[in-house]
Amino acid sequence: MNISTRFAVAIHILALLETNKEGKNTSEWIAGSVGTNPVVIRRITSMLGKAGLIEVRPGIAGAKLARAAGEITLLDIYLAVDAVGKDSLFAVHEHPNPSCPVGQNIAGAMIPVFSLAQQAMEDVLSKVTLAQIASQIPV
Repeated sequence: MNISTRFAVAIHILALLETNKEGKNTSEWIAGSVGTNPVVIRRITSMLGKAGLIEVRPGIAGAKLARAAGEITLLDIYLAVDAVGKDSLFAVHEHPNPSCPVGQNIAGAMIPVFSLAQQAMEDVLSKVTLAQIASQIPV
């Protein structure tokens, strides 16, 4: 399984909230920017709310960031939307031939490397803030 698009959509949502602090951030308005259905936006904003990244105010006002953008890392967002499970960014094929020496042992050889690679990616995400991403967007 690769990283869910929920991660990219969640970053998009949060960047919108950061750049439109005084505006009305309804799920319909956000969906128009993301190019998806408001139901998808509500599902992801619910996940972001449970993680303490946004506050959702029913009605006209919509959503806003619960913390400063400089305090929200991409790792926070990645974890909030359950983009991929622990040590499951890279998958090992399921049915190697158990009679083959490579088939018997390939998973054991690959899994530790895959785990290290996922950890390295998560370390990078922990060093990038939403504020850094939003600052790259001309508004």
